[in-house]
Amino acid sequence: MGRYTDEQTHRIMSAVHSKDTDIEVRLRKALWQKGYRYRKNVKKLPGKPDIVFMKYKLAIFCDAEFWHGKDWDILKAKLLKGKNPEYWVPKIQRTRERDAEAERELQLMGWTVLRFWREEILKNLEQCVQTIEDTLFEIHLDCYESEYGNDYEDDL
Repeated sequence: MGRYTDEQTHRIMSAVHSKDTDIEVRLRKALWQKGYRYRKNVKKLPGKPDIVFMKYKLAIFCDAEFWHGKDWDILKAKLLKGKNPEYWVPKIQRTRERDAEAERELQLMGWTVLRFWREEILKNLEQCVQTIEDTLFEIHLDCYESEYGNDYEDDL
């Protein structure tokens, strides 16, 4: 028998959302407080990224470990021993494939993609924000160099 009754499982699963999750909101609030402005859940982009900086072509995904199959070999082994493995293994596997496809498509379109796991955001929010800031700075610098060249280094 599983950890939960069917009714408890149904209630838990009904509470899961695809957007505005606690981790997305937490990361967005931290970025907003630092003055960053972004779009959220942009439907016209592959994978519908959770946070998007359109000007810099930066797409950010906030992924929960279970739903997106972190440490897949370990998780898969647990799922195979658990309740309804013929449903869960293909479901999580397909999510992982979709994530990889969306990331590949975005990169082919010239986008930079960042992915953060739920635990990363919850335990190291400032480090996640710093990673985003560093990435934005690198993209901005690359744009500047492509527009003006890197002659500014001669001035240093």
